[in-house]
Amino acid sequence: MTVRVGGTMPRPPLARERVLDAYEDLLIAEGERAATLDAVAKAAEVSKGGLLYHFPSKDDLAAGLAERLAALTAADLARMRAAAEGPIAYYIRTSVMEDDALDRALIATTRLAQGGSSAASAALRESRRLWAEAIRPHVRDEAALDLVMLLSDGLYFNNSLADPDGDPGDSVPSGAALARLIELVQTSVIST
Repeated sequence: MTVRVGGTMPRPPLARERVLDAYEDLLIAEGERAATLDAVAKAAEVSKGGLLYHFPSKDDLAAGLAERLAALTAADLARMRAAAEGPIAYYIRTSVMEDDALDRALIATTRLAQGGSSAASAALRESRRLWAEAIRPHVRDEAALDLVMLLSDGLYFNNSLADPDGDPGDSVPSGAALARLIELVQTSVIST
């Protein structure tokens, strides 16, 4: 869907980005096996030749997705470092999935990793390592860092327990409950 901004039509996404978007969508909705080059080209509304121009193989598509994840992680790290609430609260709060670009890249990359892609696993590990490095100076020790990271993983996982309408029910805290959880964690892990 194209949205008007300031009365003008934005430029359509570049073909390369459309291909990556289609690949990501297929991975999320149908899994790795369904994300064939033909299916990606069709979903991106480009010719197979157009797809192959940007991504000569499925490995190149996976590498493109890993690059996207790296760029989105870098942007998230910048927001984390600038967050008035601090990196720990930011990281926990944003572990509740919002179906944004970073969430979609994480889910799609996870689908590839679950299918045996060592490159996807490496990309996920690198994102997690970078987040941990940003949080490490703000916690008292490695056990405190593990607590923050594993809590975040659990919140992110529990998003998958949502019903078909997307309601997570009681599995994911929100509002005051999430604020209380963040406060509890911070009092337990912050270095003094």
